[in-house]
Amino acid sequence: MSSIQEEVEATLATAEPDVEVLLAEVVGRSTVRLFIDHPAGVTLDLCERVTHALGSVREHYALEVSSPGLERPLTKPDHFRRFLGRRARVRTWQARDAGPGGRRTKSFTGELIGATDSEVTLAADSGLIAIPYADIHRSNLVEE
Repeated sequence: MSSIQEEVEATLATAEPDVEVLLAEVVGRSTVRLFIDHPAGVTLDLCERVTHALGSVREHYALEVSSPGLERPLTKPDHFRRFLGRRARVRTWQARDAGPGGRRTKSFTGELIGATDSEVTLAADSGLIAIPYADIHRSNLVEE
């Protein structure tokens, strides 16, 4: 987990405890992009409250706050567990075997069929693929 994600989560745990931080990432060198969720949904008012609560982040970065949308990011084991049975794209830091034929790739798309505390398992066209969370660069749901 990035230090910016940790800072955002720690601040919002107190200021907006019902807000779930899905992803906080530095884009370029000057912007933090933040995807949030809330049990009652993400509204413009909630985005404004989150923006104001993150004054320490805004001192160093421009801040973009938004809802996850249809292709919501998956960054934690609980995210993967919540969406078992849905299609996801998982991109890894380094190329891995994609199955028969010896092809190597960094991007895998398939149905989420398992999520432990250490890895996620996808049923992709090339077969079952277990990917440790430490190897994941980015992942998100894909429209079905």
